Amino acid sequence: MLIHPNFDPVAIHLGSFGIHWYGLMYLAGFMTFIWLGRKRIVMLNHAQLTPKLLDDLLFYGVLGVIIGGRLGEVLFYNPGYYFSHPLKIPAVWEGGMSFHGGFLGVLVAMAIFARLQKMRWLALMDFIAPLVPPGLAFGRLGNFINGELWGRPTDAPWGMVFPNVDNLPRHPSQLYEFALEGVLLFLLLWIYARKPRAVGSVSGLFLIGYGSFRFIGEFARNPDDGIFGLMTFGISMGQWLSVPMVIIGIIMYRYSTRRTA
Repeated sequence: MLIHPNFDPVAIHLGSFGIHWYGLMYLAGFMTFIWLGRKRIVMLNHAQLTPKLLDDLLFYGVLGVIIGGRLGEVLFYNPGYYFSHPLKIPAVWEGGMSFHGGFLGVLVAMAIFARLQKMRWLALMDFIAPLVPPGLAFGRLGNFINGELWGRPTDAPWGMVFPNVDNLPRHPSQLYEFALEGVLLFLLLWIYARKPRAVGSVSGLFLIGYGSFRFIGEFARNPDDGIFGLMTFGISMGQWLSVPMVIIGIIMYRYSTRRTA
């Protein structure tokens, strides 16, 4: 049995001000996005994107992630708490970001960016899809450091006690999702997208991969706090939100590949 180290959520103390690990994980994800994005521009000899435009693209993406991710957490997972404590809604440094909300926020932000730059929106989404999983990986590390989003009780030898929760050994589900949604999904997309593909196919594969891995990982994750928990058919809100992603991804992938066959 393992014991969670109970990390201090503040990585750097500067008097009354502190830099949280969660914020540093987001910063690492954004920096990795730029690094990999520049590699993809060269790899694909992209006709429209330049390193300068990539910086602008990240700015729009950051706004989409933060605004959409926080609103998703508020509306999808814990509306009762946040509507009772509205001043907590902007406190993103305390944790609590919904991937599905952030994903919708990025879709909107990229649509605005594509329109301003006169680019094809779906082709732009294909470009950024392989750049997203490392950010997800860093986010899951942030969850683990914060001791949040812990797993369900388990008898597995690698079960971990989260002292801030109880004394039961639990799945370190944050690390499972780090491996699935971060590392494995990145390898899948990066290898597939190393050469030009039919427009929509990379985005479709991202939706299939993320939705499937998230659905699997949720079986080890404790149902989220709030008004939900396990829902119809004994599956969680995260799983229900992942099902349409997989369905839409399959439709997109099949349509895009058949159209160019």
